[in-house]
Amino acid sequence: MAAGLEHLQALLPVAGVELGAMAAGIRYRDRPDLAIITVTEGSTCAAVFTRNVFCAAPVIVARRHLAGNSPRFLLINAGNANAGTGIQGIVDAETCCATLAELGGVASTAVLPFSTGVIGERLPVSHIQAVLPQAWQACSSTGWLAAAHAIMTTDTTPKGTSVHFIYQGHPVTVTGIAKGSGMIRPDMATMLAFLATDARVSKEVLQRCLARGVAESFNRITVDGDTSTNDACVLLATGQSEVSIATVEDPAFAALQQAVSEVCLSLAQAIVRDGEGATKFITIEVTGGRNIQECEQVAYTIAQSPLVKTACFASDPNWGRILAAIGRSGVPDLEIRGVSLYLGEVCVIHRGVPHPEYTEEQGRTVMAQDDITLKVELGRGDSRVQIWTCDLSFAYVKINAEYRS
Repeated sequence: MAAGLEHLQALLPVAGVELGAMAAGIRYRDRPDLAIITVTEGSTCAAVFTRNVFCAAPVIVARRHLAGNSPRFLLINAGNANAGTGIQGIVDAETCCATLAELGGVASTAVLPFSTGVIGERLPVSHIQAVLPQAWQACSSTGWLAAAHAIMTTDTTPKGTSVHFIYQGHPVTVTGIAKGSGMIRPDMATMLAFLATDARVSKEVLQRCLARGVAESFNRITVDGDTSTNDACVLLATGQSEVSIATVEDPAFAALQQAVSEVCLSLAQAIVRDGEGATKFITIEVTGGRNIQECEQVAYTIAQSPLVKTACFASDPNWGRILAAIGRSGVPDLEIRGVSLYLGEVCVIHRGVPHPEYTEEQGRTVMAQDDITLKVELGRGDSRVQIWTCDLSFAYVKINAEYRS
């Protein structure tokens, strides 16, 4: 069960973007597993991809195609990652792009492919080609929710959000969808996210906007510490709004950045809340570091500790596991006498020793909550980091043990 994840409401359409979904039978039965996103001519595109050196064929192809003109179509399939498939995987991705390009009357380089699912199996190209005309016909401006359903794998619910704001009397919309539940520790940047806005934004500015949004959201989450071969996040700008942004100094840039960052953060946290088998949503705050890097080291060591995560699942205030994780985080010259630890607002460790007023009952009350905050003060600087993770339950093991069966 998703950890406090609200049911997805209707998503706002973005002028110049249409989406369609169809069941191709790639891996799943009786559900859509193929999505198309079409974007109007003249739009701009920004993207970030996985840093896993064994990246999937669609990532390789998408990067190549982005080197040319802005894309007109995104093609996304679920159930098959088309990763670990060698040259044939690239050929298969290019073949699917060519089929969609022919339908749209564009060059195949105007199509960006994305895949998510099982690694090491060939993409069933014929299945995809067979339903592309139907998916094409299904495209509409209200297709965001259908597309969000189609890109799911082990997700229990579709993920999406919209932000609408007015800039100098002109409306601007940012809408995004994402998938992800396991194999989640994005580094871009299995996770895919697709965002669009109707603002007119130069490609360079759009890339900077996305990079900042991703850095503060998707690159601050972890479910199990594994970085997928297929991670990608795309931001499209259609230019259908009256708001135009040419440089980061443009006053409208700050407003757009805030909206994009809000959408990215909402999607990233939804991925954590829907982490495979998750029952708890955990915020980890690390303050007082000499730099961001050592704060990250501590935060991720805690977040990816199976012992800490299982303690959270059990609502067990086993603070010794957290302290041990801090100690093995690899931060040089870290002195325990400078470290303080809080469960929620309850101080457990103060400057390296148990707080005299802490009680086990206080800790259990905090750990029994669906949303838990673990706060660490390093006491050696002014840097701080906040990341999000979830607990580790029996269901996580079951889901991943049965993933290919």
